[in-house]
Amino acid sequence: MTARPLEPVGPCDPGEDPAAIFDALPSSHRAQFRAEYDEALDAAHDLARFKQVQALLRQWRLRAIAYARPGYEEAVQDALEGRTEMFTRYTPPDWEGRVRAISSTVSTDGPCMS
Repeated sequence: MTARPLEPVGPCDPGEDPAAIFDALPSSHRAQFRAEYDEALDAAHDLARFKQVQALLRQWRLRAIAYARPGYEEAVQDALEGRTEMFTRYTPPDWEGRVRAISSTVSTDGPCMS
């Protein structure tokens, strides 16, 4: 017997299927996705630009996952309004020491410096 969670553990990943991405997006973003997708499909008639469709699907896939995360809209508003106290600050161990060591070895006498 295998245990299964009653609720989804995280947002559903729509993959790179355009219909699944469209369905996963909030209604407020669907028109923009559709317009960009249609534009990319039109451009894909030129074989050199076919990768544009793939890149667009990857980008919107990640957006759909992000939009589905709890608290996403609030985090965007916090960022837009400069409320940084809500953000977690993480500094890797020994980061300060590495930054100081690198900056002390960088020469300011190079040809690009005036």
